[in-house]
Amino acid sequence: MTRQLQIAFFGSSLVSAYWNGAATYYRGIIEALHALGHRITFYEPDAFDRQKHRDLDAVPYARSVVYSPDIESMRWCLEEARSADVVVKCSGVGVLDDVLEDAVLELKHPGRQVIFWDVDAPATLERVQTNPADPFRRLIREYDLILTYGGGEPVVHAYGTLGAKRCVPIYNALSPSTHHPVEKNERFAADLAFCGNRMPDREARVAEFFLKPASLRPHRRFLLGGNGWNGTVLKYTNVRYLGHIYTADHNAFNVTPLAVLNICRDSMARFGFSPPTRIFEAAGAGACVVTDRWTGLEQFLHPASECLAVDSREAVAQTLDALTPDQARGIGAAARQRVLTEHTYAQRATQVQECLFEEGGSPNG
Repeated sequence: MTRQLQIAFFGSSLVSAYWNGAATYYRGIIEALHALGHRITFYEPDAFDRQKHRDLDAVPYARSVVYSPDIESMRWCLEEARSADVVVKCSGVGVLDDVLEDAVLELKHPGRQVIFWDVDAPATLERVQTNPADPFRRLIREYDLILTYGGGEPVVHAYGTLGAKRCVPIYNALSPSTHHPVEKNERFAADLAFCGNRMPDREARVAEFFLKPASLRPHRRFLLGGNGWNGTVLKYTNVRYLGHIYTADHNAFNVTPLAVLNICRDSMARFGFSPPTRIFEAAGAGACVVTDRWTGLEQFLHPASECLAVDSREAVAQTLDALTPDQARGIGAAARQRVLTEHTYAQRATQVQECLFEEGGSPNG
């Protein structure tokens, strides 16, 4: 019989995807861990208006604790987390990260693992590699385990070089009950749609793979979702901007356009093996995914038959010219079958469980 673990997560937000691209990753992993019998408490700060833009009112698979974004409240949560078997500090909480990354290590105990879960490993590694004085750099070797959102062998090697005891990538995946085919919604009608928040290391690639192709094909309809793009698209008469897309609309956003575009952030593209959550969400809905090309793509979706890979603005435009609705449906169906077979959060949670028991002892109790 598998031993039930009490797991405490400190992350950006479980209940809100607002300015929080990791939300669906947290939800998928934690829901699947709960299904394996583990009990999870998720601690998140009340910050960045996320609580005003909640996607979820109740979380049946975890206890949700929202705390004030101050040291006293954070310390209270840390004290409560002492009852857990596993304590996880995720990257990018957004409030007091430096303090929390240090303080959580005080909870290390022979019967309690303390783990750093990096949901932006390429960016984290580039930051600490270029700044030897970065406070997180000296802490890496103190964690019992490093888990990452992706990055493959390059990330594992980089963390090992920095002294990590062990590093294991836990890739994004699909929750079939959350992301699946639905009826089309004309609100999201377009030839090519992209959803992603405006970030410094994403902006240039969005211009290259989305906005410039729009200028090359003025007769095509382009749809942009995500926070922070206000004013950016004004000169593009064929680009429609919707702002934040709530989780409840993700399936319709993915299934309605002819194709859905994936654009990796700079650091993720350089490291490779870092599929964003939205690749799996779109595939799960049966969307035809057009993605910028990056090392390791074939590990998740096969170019040409399960997605369409592009490496320039011209390639995006030419891909739209050649793509028919029948071809798009066939590619989307093949992608959905691939992710349902190989890339579900149930599979990822089993991998996490194996990591935890390897670190913390036998799974039998």
